[in-house]
Amino acid sequence: MEVKLAAEKREESGKGPARRTRAVGRVPGVLYGHGLDTVSFSVDSNDLWHVLHTDAGINVLVDLKVDGDEYLTMPREVQRDIIKGTLLHVDFIQIDRNKPIQVQIPIILVGESVGQNEGGVVEHHLWELHVEVLPLEVPESFEADITALEMHDTLHVSDLTVPDGVTVLTPEEEGVVSIVPPPVIELPEPEVEEEELLEGEEGELVEGEEGEAAAEGEGEEASAEEGDSEEG
Repeated sequence: MEVKLAAEKREESGKGPARRTRAVGRVPGVLYGHGLDTVSFSVDSNDLWHVLHTDAGINVLVDLKVDGDEYLTMPREVQRDIIKGTLLHVDFIQIDRNKPIQVQIPIILVGESVGQNEGGVVEHHLWELHVEVLPLEVPESFEADITALEMHDTLHVSDLTVPDGVTVLTPEEEGVVSIVPPPVIELPEPEVEEEELLEGEEGELVEGEEGEAAAEGEGEEASAEEGDSEEG
């Protein structure tokens, strides 16, 4: 996808000028590329938001026009306010239509696997594919069809369907998605409450003491009887 974006050149740099730029609804940015002197510019924040939220995402091609000069570019770094989510700064890189570029393309899962119908769980390992491709042929995404996957099966990078002209740089043996058995939740064994143990131990202790007392009593009675017999 290719879109147009108008920009104005910036002469000042630093935090102060950048804050003033954002205060009037614009976003400061920088354009760089091989053999190109760095160009500082600003763009309308709403226009930039729409450019960055097409189906192509961060891989969108941008015809950047800076005070009459036009450049074919792609976004390379976008800074946002971590709380508000507002755009703070953007970097663009100039590209050549006739030279391949390296990009990360999202992987989208499609279908419902055989393993899922058996109670399996989908584990998505790889979310993007690193590829090299001409700028005008950058795909928006790759589809990973998981329909035929059974329990314990894994879909690898080598199993993906890639169009002509796209060179995959991610190792082909890397796993994209797996179907695994659901986790087994082991319930803890019931524990005997400490109070019950103590009561039991105390009960045994009492019985033992009573037994000893009874034995001692019997011994004393026997001794007394022997004494009486001797006296008689």
